Amino acid sequence: MNQQLIAGILEDIARQLSDYARLMRLDRPIGLWLLLWPTLWGLWIATNGHPDSGIFAVFVAGVIVMRSAGCVFNDFADRKLDPLVARTKDRPLAAGAVSSAEALILCGALLSVALGLALTLNRLALLLAIGGVVLTLAYPFAKRFFAAPQFILGAAFGWAIPMAFAATTGGVPQLGWLLWITVLIWAVIYDTMYAMADRDDDIKAGIKSTAILFGQADLFIVGLLQLTLVFALKLVGEQAGLGGWYSLALLASIALMAYQFLLIRDRVPANCLKAFLNNRHIGALIFIGMALDYTLV
Repeated sequence: MNQQLIAGILEDIARQLSDYARLMRLDRPIGLWLLLWPTLWGLWIATNGHPDSGIFAVFVAGVIVMRSAGCVFNDFADRKLDPLVARTKDRPLAAGAVSSAEALILCGALLSVALGLALTLNRLALLLAIGGVVLTLAYPFAKRFFAAPQFILGAAFGWAIPMAFAATTGGVPQLGWLLWITVLIWAVIYDTMYAMADRDDDIKAGIKSTAILFGQADLFIVGLLQLTLVFALKLVGEQAGLGGWYSLALLASIALMAYQFLLIRDRVPANCLKAFLNNRHIGALIFIGMALDYTLV
């Protein structure tokens, strides 16, 4: 086997691995951040700022694996719809760079890893993990039949929170469910912004979203949801006994929410995407506020 042939084989392997990485959205980490921050919120509140290092590692790895599996399965489910949307037409499955069989095998492998991680947790956390898989696999199909699939997405993105409480305390208290609902509201907000960028293409493709459901009332409803989110975050802080650092973080987050609202007010797709991406900073700020309160107070 000559060097040129070997180089060609290695190049093909590298290209295939790159396609798999893009299929898992490893090149676009925004979803990882939007999953990771709520997970850390849950872990820090459930343990009063002192999570077990082993459980911490399991949850961080779980975020990476489940987000990747969700992206792969989403693209498999949308393989005939993505070519109809300008923003998604170049995804590996839509463009034919990866086959449906390859995507299913990759998704199965990732879910197997996720199951292995979940098996290291207690029984309640494991049962909740199974529920999280159901939510993850249900979301791509919800976009076809449910007018507000963002609620399913929000439930899935916040599901690590009850899991974190279950894994560290053996149960899920009222505060855990309150934090989960808070993340659900937040996800509906940022994914509505995301959907506003694709609204015209989604209508043509028959994809449902809150951006379409809300119609011309989208800005009013997003603003109302932002106010609800602020109230929910404040309530979480009070019930968790968080103090000044958290309050400062919440104030900074309110400023970011106002900035996001200004970005989407003219419904320009690029600005809607920019507002969506900005939400990772809200997640980071809230976590920093929590961590500082538990560490310094």
